[in-house]
Amino acid sequence: MTFVINVFLEAWHLLLESSLYVIFGLLVSGLLRVFLNPNTVSRQLGQGRFKSVFKAAFLGIPLPLCSCGVLPAAVSLRKQGANTGATTAFLISTPESGVDSLAITYALLDPVMTVARPVAAFTTATVAGIAENTLSPSEDEGSIPADLTCPVDACCDGENCPPEDHNNHHTRTQKIIAGFKYALTDVWGDMAGWFLAGILLAGLITSLIPDEMFSRYLGGGLPSMLLMLAVGIPLYICATASTPVAAALILKGVSPGAALVFLLAGPATNVTSLTVLWGTLGKRATVIYLTAICLSAVFFGLMVDQIYRAFGLHPQALLGQAAEFMPLWGQWAGALFLLGLSIKPLYGSLSSRFKMDGDHPETEINPDTASGISTTCTTPT
Repeated sequence: MTFVINVFLEAWHLLLESSLYVIFGLLVSGLLRVFLNPNTVSRQLGQGRFKSVFKAAFLGIPLPLCSCGVLPAAVSLRKQGANTGATTAFLISTPESGVDSLAITYALLDPVMTVARPVAAFTTATVAGIAENTLSPSEDEGSIPADLTCPVDACCDGENCPPEDHNNHHTRTQKIIAGFKYALTDVWGDMAGWFLAGILLAGLITSLIPDEMFSRYLGGGLPSMLLMLAVGIPLYICATASTPVAAALILKGVSPGAALVFLLAGPATNVTSLTVLWGTLGKRATVIYLTAICLSAVFFGLMVDQIYRAFGLHPQALLGQAAEFMPLWGQWAGALFLLGLSIKPLYGSLSSRFKMDGDHPETEINPDTASGISTTCTTPT
């Protein structure tokens, strides 16, 4: 009983430290939904072997999508005319980063990891996308039909409504309210279960695993990077949920570089996403995708460890310092607010699981209805 209490206490401590940053990331993601709809940008991703890749990699950095949620978005971009390299870049940069995961990285880890994470994601996505466009046969590049449907309430399709007219359909306040509603319902509804599961897993690691075990085998160097890569590739865990796990690993002696490998490989790859990629983009694109992630993750992991050593930084001492700026009452308010938001999606997930009576129907990804930043993930029970 004491052990169980310790696990929940450690998990609650992590939730307190991260709650306000998670809420901030969610609200920014909602604003991106209404002010920067990826469907309206997709027409930029079909022309140019290099420019389209840079745009796709940059577009994916702030979007709050996990490795399963990004699949329909990428299929939609591909269907609208994005070339294979741009699609590959979007598939890598999006799940590896996001405003929500960056906010919690700053809260639970430190500024070095907060900068390293999006830089590594952008570089990995760019290298993979350019490699794909360079090695693939030349594709016909034409104009891409953009989906201009109103992201606020779909009041018009944007095609029979000139942009200057549509700009008057909704006030800025209405857009902000719609964005916040989307963030606190759709976005958090898709990630609540994964985030809370990650918090509990981090509490379990902190309470159960001896410090010597991780520091002995994952204290740094190429072998520890390869081991974390082997763990992260088949595992499904979203970028936000992986962050408290990484914090717990670093606290137990895992090198920051090895933790970064986990943060890059875990969210971007899993058996399901690789299978879908194989059928959607083909064998060569999938191999390039996986190879780029593996090589870049190990490279940036080794580089991050060198940065810590060069500047004499101690990762355990830097963990969670950003949370110290938040008042305790604010942390409690944020944690209780997130738990309150989680009741409905968790209840819905549990109810649907019980109704299935053990059946596991396959989830079909429909490119015709896939939205630029909608998700298809289900929360874990």
